[in-house]
Amino acid sequence: MSAERGLVRIGTRGSPLALAQAHETKRRLGEAFPELAEDGAVEIVTIMTKGDAILDKALSEIGGKGLFTKELDVSLLNKEVDICVHSMKDVPTWLVPGTVLPCNLPREDTRDAFISEKATNIAGLPDGSLVGSASLRRQAQILAINPTLKVVNFRGNVQTRLRKLNEGVVDATLLALAGLNRMDMSHVATSVLEYEEILPAVAQGAIGIQCREDDDMSLKYIAALTCAQTKTAVDCERAFLSTLDGNCRTPIAGQARVLPDGQLFFEGLIATPDGTKLYRFVPPFLRHAIAISSIRSKSKKTPTRPRVFEKKK
Repeated sequence: MSAERGLVRIGTRGSPLALAQAHETKRRLGEAFPELAEDGAVEIVTIMTKGDAILDKALSEIGGKGLFTKELDVSLLNKEVDICVHSMKDVPTWLVPGTVLPCNLPREDTRDAFISEKATNIAGLPDGSLVGSASLRRQAQILAINPTLKVVNFRGNVQTRLRKLNEGVVDATLLALAGLNRMDMSHVATSVLEYEEILPAVAQGAIGIQCREDDDMSLKYIAALTCAQTKTAVDCERAFLSTLDGNCRTPIAGQARVLPDGQLFFEGLIATPDGTKLYRFVPPFLRHAIAISSIRSKSKKTPTRPRVFEKKK
């Protein structure tokens, strides 16, 4: 980055949500550093990724999460941009050598939003309804609630998915509430799903900022934007995902938060794609664990009850 110009070039995907996150980053940089509040001091560079270009296949079929970051990594290493702004849930647990991701902005609401004109929640959908989602995490938890539902591949940006829903392609869909909030679209949510119903994705609702590891100026700028509690929670969730070697072919969910007394609370989930088995737990450092093993019952009205046990000391 050119210190003489004081210019920061932000690399981002081109979806409305990605651009909203890039503009939030630009605003925060301007608020933290007067030289970056001047016209032209911060430039937003839109980069097309393979994940944005291929929409007719599930991510698990075409390479997983790295599809949304590879082109940004290349631009960063080639010094075509100075920082990259990501939705953290799209970032692989490994980073390209020569880059670091030391910054997370304050986290948005991490819950999923349920959107449908036919029901107010998943359990209320008629048997056999079509639910649009490209997420195996959502699919597994949806089918655990009602195995008669049909989950179909549903990709594209938020606006594209809402258009398909309105056209009747599916009966319902789930979207991250964080994205709706960032685009001032929370009004489209029929309801908000609590953790007990659908546990969110690892790092959902968090924005991450990546730069080259030897770019001291960019490191200085983004260090001022970091939310310590968000970064602690996201690092915990990504460590869980990394330990399980999670990818887009495995339904995994995880949420961490720093409690008022300073303790870190974490809850994780791993499941089979068809929702016949779900294991939900918190780790040993809280001295207890919750394991849920859900086997499809004959009726969605009588779901299998979770088994709760105390971890032996």
